[in-house]
Amino acid sequence: MSERVEVHQNILDKNERIAEENRSLFEKKGIFVFNVMSSPGAGKTTFLVETIKRLKDKYRIGVIEGDVSSKVDAERIASTGVPVVQVNTGGACHLDASMIQKALTHLPIDNLDVLIIENVGNLVCPAEWRLGENLKVVLLSIPEGDDKPIKYPLMFSSADILLLTKIDLFSYFNFNIDQVEKIVRGLNSNIKIMKISSITFEGFDEWLNEIERRIEEVRK
Repeated sequence: MSERVEVHQNILDKNERIAEENRSLFEKKGIFVFNVMSSPGAGKTTFLVETIKRLKDKYRIGVIEGDVSSKVDAERIASTGVPVVQVNTGGACHLDASMIQKALTHLPIDNLDVLIIENVGNLVCPAEWRLGENLKVVLLSIPEGDDKPIKYPLMFSSADILLLTKIDLFSYFNFNIDQVEKIVRGLNSNIKIMKISSITFEGFDEWLNEIERRIEEVRK
């Protein structure tokens, strides 16, 4: 058992070193990076397509799209007109810093203001792996249920922003928002929680104001 723990720690240590290299590069280039995580089906790609559409006239955006296989989501992102690189993990349940480092060689990083990383759909693995990002965003959709912060505390304790998605479906599900907020703030007192819908666009103005504020802080 101790050997397995040691191997895992060595892998994480290597990832931390590469994540710092990524972060240094992003700082040098003045690129704001946010890592979007959630379980499968929470609405990451739909949410990102709408976000990109609303930001791309103001900022130069690139996307790294992570998935176990296929390029379906990358094609949806590419339809917005921004450069996108697909990373297929071949079974791994998360992106790591070395995958990001390699993907960057296929993006015009000298001509980017914002890099969006759409991580593999999973509420467990991605939480452990730093990529060099400025911001971690986790999505939790109303249909998933309100027990996810209890079941997957690391994800919610490590995120900077929690977006409660598909809020337009709230009346159809027994989802206790107050309880979720209480549990999440108990795990992470600094997290910002917002409610959003990619169908009615409820909450998008608040989200965009927040993300633009953070982008501008990096660009100063």
